[in-house]
Amino acid sequence: MGAETSKADDCSESQPSKEALQIESQNVKSTAKTTVNETKEVQVCEAKESEKTAAVKLPWNYEAIIEDADSPIDKSSKEKLYDQLCSGVFLNQKRKKYWVEKKSGSNSFMLFARDLSITWAGDNRYWKWSPQEETSDVIVEEAELLNVCWLEVHARFDPRKLSPGILYEVVFVIMLKDPAYGWEVPVNLRLLCTNGMKQERKENLRMKPRHQWIEIPVGEFTTSPEINGGGMEISMYEFEGGKWKRGLVIKGVIIRPKN
Repeated sequence: MGAETSKADDCSESQPSKEALQIESQNVKSTAKTTVNETKEVQVCEAKESEKTAAVKLPWNYEAIIEDADSPIDKSSKEKLYDQLCSGVFLNQKRKKYWVEKKSGSNSFMLFARDLSITWAGDNRYWKWSPQEETSDVIVEEAELLNVCWLEVHARFDPRKLSPGILYEVVFVIMLKDPAYGWEVPVNLRLLCTNGMKQERKENLRMKPRHQWIEIPVGEFTTSPEINGGGMEISMYEFEGGKWKRGLVIKGVIIRPKN
């Protein structure tokens, strides 16, 4: 009898109590609920990420433009690609820089001095080429006028690379360094398109501030099939005054949407 009672007691102790079963059931339900909530959160995050990706609109003609990129472009996602384009991409061995304006999503360009046609620039008696830090790891060259009486600078650009239907402005980026002389006669600025559009103006550089980059407006235009169908020439020149000139530094030409 004693042995049978002990055996029954052992079986009774090995079975979980009613309270234990209830607690275990609650834990299972809680775990299942947590798993469902986590799954829903993941689905919501994935949906938001998908919406964000769909909202990114890549810029006009960017694929053709970045074919000339100096370094690899990260195309693993639309977001990474777009961020890189907004930060700026150097083209044609640092002769140009291309970037996208975040606010409008429009293409913009900087044509550095090495991409310009500068009369006498190949002769170091008249012009000097100097390295200029564009970013922390990119060096470009600027052109400094030493002494000429004939100033002639031209840039050529394909407007098909610009976003359609956008009002653009064109500016020269220059600096005047002392000793600067010969600027009594204003320089001529001209924007010429092959469709016949022509804009001209004059700018007096004599009273401009020294030792800082300044922008000299050339003209503005709205991109259209007529303009985009041909080339564009941007010029700064002065060769009628007969004055010897010195102290002009040219960084390049910017073509960007006008605010």
